[in-house]
Amino acid sequence: MLTVLCGDLKPPGMRDVEAAAEVRYTDEAGLAEALRGADALFVYDFLSTAVPGAWHAADRVRWLHIASAGVDPVLFPALRESDVVLTNSRGVFDDAIAEYVLGVVLTFAKDLARSVDLQRESRWQHRESERIAGKEVLVVGTGPIGRAIARLLRAAGMRVSGAGRRARTGDPDFGTVHASGDLTRHLPWADYVVAVAPLTEQTKGLFDAKAFAAMKPSARFVNVGRGELVVTADLITALKTERIAGAALDVFETEPLPPENPLWSMENVLVSPHMSGDYIGWRDTLGEVFAENFRRWLAGEPLHNVVDKKLGYVPGAV
Repeated sequence: MLTVLCGDLKPPGMRDVEAAAEVRYTDEAGLAEALRGADALFVYDFLSTAVPGAWHAADRVRWLHIASAGVDPVLFPALRESDVVLTNSRGVFDDAIAEYVLGVVLTFAKDLARSVDLQRESRWQHRESERIAGKEVLVVGTGPIGRAIARLLRAAGMRVSGAGRRARTGDPDFGTVHASGDLTRHLPWADYVVAVAPLTEQTKGLFDAKAFAAMKPSARFVNVGRGELVVTADLITALKTERIAGAALDVFETEPLPPENPLWSMENVLVSPHMSGDYIGWRDTLGEVFAENFRRWLAGEPLHNVVDKKLGYVPGAV
């Protein structure tokens, strides 16, 4: 028996799954009832925070799969301490998010947002733009998404290093990886800082006033990880006081971003609605990833993308 948390939007590619199991599709309100007697849970609505509150009814669940790379919405204490296997959808969004990051880097460097504004005003205003080749990038988060970002930015001529749990050299994608615990020591040289780390107790609020103060005034900050990686008030202050030059933000502490939030109207900020990884066909791919893992689960084969519940991500993801 499989429970699928999806609301009104059912995942595609479920025909073979439905042929092999009793499938209960549910929204948040019906989740607790749908969990009773279920052997597995597919959290297709990966932005939902309803699983912890309904978990008391999960009397038989042995496997939980979430349709995202981040697992923080379902990594609550009861699940972390249980024997339930947790898997994610690692690999679906890597290249799309890397393309988004390259896009916002070029938008800043070539002043493209200003060009669109001037076009709408029918104004011919010549400007000079920046080169990105040779610019220094620090990617904070060295999982598969961070690696895809590093490869693409390197291909564009940028100089990229990473920040992760432990320092090392000779990394195939980053060259040098710095320890996240020493982050403020390495922020001052970066022209672009890209946040893509998983949300854990160690990374929550990682980018605060101290971190922004360590960046150089010409630096741009890009967040495609989780909104909670950033202390939003500190970021707003850093932008208003020109402590940093700009920010491209795809994720936020509160989503949707409230209309009154000053980030909307700042000229040096690019806001997108949590869509950096959402390409045409991504939902089909998510369905395929789950269906293959479901086949493996029924066959007793090792599952793909098993999350270390203590770390909060899939280990060894190089």
